[in-house]
Amino acid sequence: MATAKDNIVLNNVPQHIAVIMDGNGRWAKKKGAARIFGHRNAVQAVKEITEACGELNVKYLTLYAFSTENWGRPQDEVDGLMELLVNTLQKEIGMLKKNNVRLKIIGEVNSLPGACRENLAKAINETQANTGLTLILALSYSGRRELTEAAKKIASSIKSGLMTPEEITEKTIEENLETRGVPDPELLIRTSGEMRVSNFLLWQIAYTELYVTPQLWPDFRKEDLFEAVSAYQKRERRFGKVLTPTT
Repeated sequence: MATAKDNIVLNNVPQHIAVIMDGNGRWAKKKGAARIFGHRNAVQAVKEITEACGELNVKYLTLYAFSTENWGRPQDEVDGLMELLVNTLQKEIGMLKKNNVRLKIIGEVNSLPGACRENLAKAINETQANTGLTLILALSYSGRRELTEAAKKIASSIKSGLMTPEEITEKTIEENLETRGVPDPELLIRTSGEMRVSNFLLWQIAYTELYVTPQLWPDFRKEDLFEAVSAYQKRERRFGKVLTPTT
């Protein structure tokens, strides 16, 4: 039986896929469990999607793991998430190395607990020489904050006389973002059916194709990723232009 993966044209796979991993809490509620139960069961989805991207030779995968707004959640949920992050990194670092995956972090890392920062630094250091998929975790991340910090850096350069306002270009802004050196996502997947981007990669997704699925994140699997890529390949990416001649 043919699968979604069989329909994918391998020379037209997105170079960069971003994912808003949504629905953990609702998934847990359906099971009659606490929200942290949903977060724990979401780890398998992360593993499968990372493996699927490796199979398709995707170069970058960015996962929206924790936003700055998430700090406002109940303290026991936040504590559980931080503990889960530490434990998962400790368990999976060997697998990242085995699969040639390089780890990168964007977001306000200094706001994370010390144990998280230590484990993140260790994982980044031990995978920095890997040349396969780059897995980018957005932790304590805010698109608006990222743009604000970029504006501050550019203003500082102008104040120091290193450049003038007239010299500012889109490239100037891109070089001052946390994702500098990383191509913009061609495909953004959002699970749970919500129709919003939730302050995620606001500059970078200007022309990104959006794929929204009602699937809750803990249930998301390789086949779902393949279906998203297959749907992406059926679209005509025009970037505001008219590519198909009209009659």
